[in-house]
Amino acid sequence: MAQTRQLRLGAFMRPVSLHTGAWRYPGAYPDANFNFAHLKRFAQRLEGAKFDAFFMADHLAVLNMPIEALKRSHTVTSFEPFTLLSALAAVTDRIGLVATASTTFDEPYHIARRFASLDHISGGRAGWNIVTTSNPDAALNFGRQEHVEHGERYRRAREFYDVVTGLWDSFADDAFVRDAESGLYFDPLKLHVLDHKGPSLSVRGPLNIARSPQGWPVIVQAGASEPGRQLAAETAEVIFAAHADLAAGQRFYADVKARAVKAGRSRDDIKILPGAFVVVGDTVEEARAKRAKLDSLVYYESGIASLSIAIGHDASGFDPDAPLPDIPETNASKSGRERVIELAREEDLTVRQLAQRLGGYSGLAFVGTAKAIADEMEEWLVSEGSDGFNVMFPFLPAGLDDFVDKVVPELQRRNIFRREYEGSTLRENLGLARPANRFFEEAPVDRRKAV
Repeated sequence: MAQTRQLRLGAFMRPVSLHTGAWRYPGAYPDANFNFAHLKRFAQRLEGAKFDAFFMADHLAVLNMPIEALKRSHTVTSFEPFTLLSALAAVTDRIGLVATASTTFDEPYHIARRFASLDHISGGRAGWNIVTTSNPDAALNFGRQEHVEHGERYRRAREFYDVVTGLWDSFADDAFVRDAESGLYFDPLKLHVLDHKGPSLSVRGPLNIARSPQGWPVIVQAGASEPGRQLAAETAEVIFAAHADLAAGQRFYADVKARAVKAGRSRDDIKILPGAFVVVGDTVEEARAKRAKLDSLVYYESGIASLSIAIGHDASGFDPDAPLPDIPETNASKSGRERVIELAREEDLTVRQLAQRLGGYSGLAFVGTAKAIADEMEEWLVSEGSDGFNVMFPFLPAGLDDFVDKVVPELQRRNIFRREYEGSTLRENLGLARPANRFFEEAPVDRRKAV
């Protein structure tokens, strides 16, 4: 009998909830986004529920919204994700720890060192979410007056990936002999100097950290534009996708898996996990009432600011009660902009209605009983709309507890989600192969460079 496909579940935890009104919900922790004790509790609860990963996104600027909206947003402050995950590594044992790091505003050597270190510290649980950074305000924090053009960001990202993974392969797995009797600490024949010189990057290497427990930390990617899909098909092992419905998910799933095969990879080399906003109730009516209460806590100023970010254009001057006007193209995220325009047209929304939707959360949402939510998740899995989900909680802690206490047991009852972790590393739990060292498991000795 064929093995039932298993859901992969990540928890999207930066900020702890994407919903603007989350921090104001009755019983929520208003400071959950910047309180280590709370975040530690969340991570440990998720690990107890056997989630694959705790996923921390990042912003390299205060979000570009008017101060009237910004002052009401819990996204104005949060921990730097890499620092937070390093701390959480010490208080968890099995759950994966995924952090965002930008290929536009950082250097490959920095990224390689940080993630190799996190993989060692956590015992093989690190993942790198590759982003090119779409917020134009970030450029101003790194000495640039204009944001890097969209296509150029993705060209740099592809080269950046090659450099970082090359640095991770600087040492063979058995390079460090640490023979106290002979005095030999490492074998110099098992050290490779990358000596990369490319269109955007020049990096000599080698990395000054031993090869990590997973070989490479797991590679995560979230781009949905044409360059983003191609980058994901060539490099990603987990894709954090964004889809409005199952049909869109199935199209994306088929497209990216086919691209991966064309690039010489297996379909199973990539796990596609759409973001899913989940509101659980004992009845459908209760779940819908929770969502309605949450949405009622969104201020119009926050909504119009979210709309401006999504389309890469200041929407504060739009007529609130008119349809969304034509929007000029910018260097902001093209896939995000197109999703918003499509939403407005499909549902014939005014600017006000669209802003209110975006000010809360406008993406894929499962709102209902544990059984109904499990039904939807199972349908996505068996119909190849996804390999699982990155779950987004509506408010904390109750939204997370509802999912862990009610939905997870229902998924386990159906035998589509684990009761115990399969291994000790993120790769093992996701069913991903450990990458070979390209310089020491495939290349002959005489091609290795000495320091």
